[in-house]
Amino acid sequence: MAVTMATGFHPFSCTRRRSLPLCKASGSICFPSSDSYLEVMKLVRQNFVQEVSFRSNDNNISVVKALLYISMEDEALTSFHGYNNNSLSFPNEKNKNNNSDEILLSGRNISEWLSEFDAITKEVKAELVEREIGCDLVQVIEAVNTVLFNLRGFRRFPLLVDSSYSYLHSVLLSRRGTAIMLSVIYMEIFKRLGLSVVGSPIGEDFLIWPLTQNPDELFKVTSGHNLLAVINGRCIEDPKSRASDLNSQSLLKLDFATNRDIIGICLANLIRLHWKRASKGNRGLMLISPLRPEDQTGDFLHVPCLNAVELQLAIIAAERLLLLQPDKWTLRRDYGMLLYYSRRYDEAVQELSICMAFAPVEEVELLELFVVKLHLMRQFSALQPDSFTRCD
Repeated sequence: MAVTMATGFHPFSCTRRRSLPLCKASGSICFPSSDSYLEVMKLVRQNFVQEVSFRSNDNNISVVKALLYISMEDEALTSFHGYNNNSLSFPNEKNKNNNSDEILLSGRNISEWLSEFDAITKEVKAELVEREIGCDLVQVIEAVNTVLFNLRGFRRFPLLVDSSYSYLHSVLLSRRGTAIMLSVIYMEIFKRLGLSVVGSPIGEDFLIWPLTQNPDELFKVTSGHNLLAVINGRCIEDPKSRASDLNSQSLLKLDFATNRDIIGICLANLIRLHWKRASKGNRGLMLISPLRPEDQTGDFLHVPCLNAVELQLAIIAAERLLLLQPDKWTLRRDYGMLLYYSRRYDEAVQELSICMAFAPVEEVELLELFVVKLHLMRQFSALQPDSFTRCD
């Protein structure tokens, strides 16, 4: 069954997909069939494209809605391969009407997931009333932290600890997430409180802070920490982090991340995460290893066998990120390399050829050599297709 590029799905897999029933009813809930998972992928990708479209004003983009669409598409892909079979469902499969609002992600539709932020905000407002707090910035931040980290038990974790920590719906369920996921939740709550919070990537970290006419107050130490550390966690006080060098003057010079930028950072994290998991067991293998001159000799037909599902998750994350950053040559190069590892040589040639139009001269030379290799691999794979689509 051929699936268009827009879905991000490709039929090749090193893993065996389990056969799923057409509709497994549980009360009024139906779990999707295999074909329905592909339909979900197409549908939510279209919704994602509409949400982040450059025809839209950036301020009108909902970061949390875009991240939920990402969760839905990735859950559909893993469910198609026989994992997490009950994570996606429809209230009634016969009447789903190609409407993403009808899709249930871990038992909730998009509107219900968005209402979770309303519930958190309501708890914060109750905390403010109890403390008889008005608009004091410090105390509002403390109230948000009390609800998120004390009452609800949210915790920050490094990116590569657990893949579920990088998906918004899983973070809301488990209360465990990466720093960028916690920042997204923080910003969404402040928006609902009518306060402006901005963010900016600093090295490996993404910092957020409330807009204030007096940035010095963000660096005042209270209870052993300044406000930036209270909001962003340990990176502010870690001497190994570039964020630890910030002061009120350097903070003012930072460019604010747009909503598209924030979604892009989350997608870049997913590419990094799933590539790491896909390549596990191939010690020292990097995404662009085959481009190095020393690796372009020897058996050019050999392609490392990676975890197919994790590799596909990295590929569809790269596809979505390219929608946001179509002219970024390093991203298109990485996308082409992911396609190469997935043995989709025709598409890899196409993407790497486009990449060469944007890449620096020294990189073009390496890419040209590799594309020649890909053309040969296409010819051999046409002659011996089984040997090029099987992982032993």
